Amino acid sequence: MSTIDYTARRAKLDEQLDAAGIDTLFLPASQTDLEYFTGLGRGIPSFGNIGYTNHWISGAFLAPGKDPLFVLTRHHQEFHLPGGVTGDVITATEMDDGAEVFKKAFDSFAQQPKRLAVSGAPIAESCLHEKDGPSRIAMSGRTWSETTLQLQACRPDAELLVADEILNRIRRIKDADEIAIMTKATRMVDEVMAAVSDHVVAGITELELASEIDLRIRQLGSPSSSFDTAVWAMGPGVDRDASERLSTRALQSGTGVNFDFGAIVEGYCSDFGRTVHIGQPNEEYERVYDVVMAAQEAGRAAAVPGATGGDVHRATRAVIDESGYGEWFRHRTGHCIGKDVHELPYISEEDRTPLEPGMMFTIEPSVFFPGTVGVRVEDIFLLTDDGVTVKVNELDNNMRVND
Repeated sequence: MSTIDYTARRAKLDEQLDAAGIDTLFLPASQTDLEYFTGLGRGIPSFGNIGYTNHWISGAFLAPGKDPLFVLTRHHQEFHLPGGVTGDVITATEMDDGAEVFKKAFDSFAQQPKRLAVSGAPIAESCLHEKDGPSRIAMSGRTWSETTLQLQACRPDAELLVADEILNRIRRIKDADEIAIMTKATRMVDEVMAAVSDHVVAGITELELASEIDLRIRQLGSPSSSFDTAVWAMGPGVDRDASERLSTRALQSGTGVNFDFGAIVEGYCSDFGRTVHIGQPNEEYERVYDVVMAAQEAGRAAAVPGATGGDVHRATRAVIDESGYGEWFRHRTGHCIGKDVHELPYISEEDRTPLEPGMMFTIEPSVFFPGTVGVRVEDIFLLTDDGVTVKVNELDNNMRVND
């Protein structure tokens, strides 16, 4: 049973919304933010869109000092929320005029009285009074366009804003409960990788290994993989790039097999990577492997309070550049992680967000040199309260060589 205090989370949100002068926030049911602030669960991601009549309506209105008002389609409630909904709900059926239901819900929410306290703490006086002038309405950046247009139609004079910066400012710092949940998710992939590693032998296909990973993750309790499971071989004579992350090819001796997968625990994601070599690696492969591991350690050491994602990326890249393989380290060093696999701030050259204790992020350098070598490592790290960045995964990243 979850120990997360959603009321306390919304109290933090109230403070941020009030400080930004935002009167109303709409969060769609299909995105992570609503789950984070209310506990309303998301479904398992689908390759294609799953929709129902009036699907754009599903979400919730939030505002400083007010309880959420959920607006949900009948289908969404009956088939995607096995735990039900805690709080006030307005339902849109297939025969309803979605725009009419949405406007009535918005007007009803606007008339809802504000609470006198949140989590036992008084609300700022500015939260308790309606301000004069046009309202400011915010939404998450991935809100349906139909929803955005209806928000504007409901309040033609309002200023519409994207609230992602405010939402991320709260979400990017993990509390003790979140750290414990995400640690469980990282240990889950450690266990799966340890079990699958023995099966990385010549003759087995990439698809068979990926299928075994997905099965084991589900057997351990994850509702799904946190993203598409990738298994791909690279090495001498293999004319293949890292953009092809899975195939039905049988593995060959003399290649390195790259893994990239994750699990889910209570809606929180893990993201993990290793490389296993089949047969004795050549000298270049061993050298590149050591370079990639040294690059990860350089990134970890650079991840201190006040450093930026760009600083960490440059420290990681410098090791690979100096080795002469910089051309083949083609992606960012990593990203923050939580309820989404990729969260801001990114551990990337353009990011200037100062790192803070409580942030959890990946450090995942690689060298993908088609026809020559493919090496990657990825672990989740936590910037602790004492200012030291520690690896959360327990599985070591020493070179694994299978005969």
